Amino acid sequence: MSQAAGGLLGGSEVRALAAELELRPTKQRGQNFVTDGNTVRRIVRAAQLEAADVVVEVGPGLGSLTLGLLDVVSRVVALEIDPLLAGRLPRTVAERRPDVADRLEVLTVDALAVDVLPGPPPTALVANLPYNVSVPVLLHLLERLPSLRSVLVMVQAEVAERLAAGPGSKIYGVPSLKAAWYGEVSRAGQVGRAVFWPAPNVDSGLVRLVRRDPPTSVAGRAAVFAVVDAAFAQRRKTLRAALATWAGSPAAAEELLRDSGIDPSTRGEQLDIHAFVALADARAARALT
Repeated sequence: MSQAAGGLLGGSEVRALAAELELRPTKQRGQNFVTDGNTVRRIVRAAQLEAADVVVEVGPGLGSLTLGLLDVVSRVVALEIDPLLAGRLPRTVAERRPDVADRLEVLTVDALAVDVLPGPPPTALVANLPYNVSVPVLLHLLERLPSLRSVLVMVQAEVAERLAAGPGSKIYGVPSLKAAWYGEVSRAGQVGRAVFWPAPNVDSGLVRLVRRDPPTSVAGRAAVFAVVDAAFAQRRKTLRAALATWAGSPAAAEELLRDSGIDPSTRGEQLDIHAFVALADARAARALT
């Protein structure tokens, strides 16, 4: 197999590996492999990694991004659900970059089932996330791996916009708020379709999250997320109506909203994460009286 710049995979190398494995990329697993070294280098730069970082990569596939990450950090833990791909990845790295092969550990696992990881605590999540599970995977790993201090993920462009949206935007909603619980979220660029094989039918976007302490809440994360879910289950309704079931009745919802300093005629898309914390805490306080 030819050696591209820095050992990165180009289009011919990606196709050769797929042919060797008799791999037919599936939409079900979101298998769209990056074939452009410049895109890989751009993602790695955007992640703002340090040499001591321990990176979690979800869905490494054939190793396009993995090879770029290994060049700049101390360790990469790659989570790959496909046994065929998981089995080939260490050999690909050993063939192309034997000098950094010892930095890689591959786990054949569903990222949504991960609770802990072996070795030093991970400090960063960098991944080309499968489109169909991108938000659940992101939120799950942020919850389960509290040592993560930063995230740089490539997702469907529309999902990137939703994750980074702020209050008042039409696309602001559940993903925006739940991501905001964990840190400051921002867009980090667009990625076109031509750098993938096979090419997806949508564009991609890069999202960066810098972790901070979660908001102070008596009720806790699960209770805050429950009121977020309730508020956006019927997003066109006022919060007095949307939260009626959650609160027990429209009147109870109105009381909790007023206790939290929120106009009952407001809609969920107008509130930031701290307002939802106030609502969850108000309900928890009322349950104690």
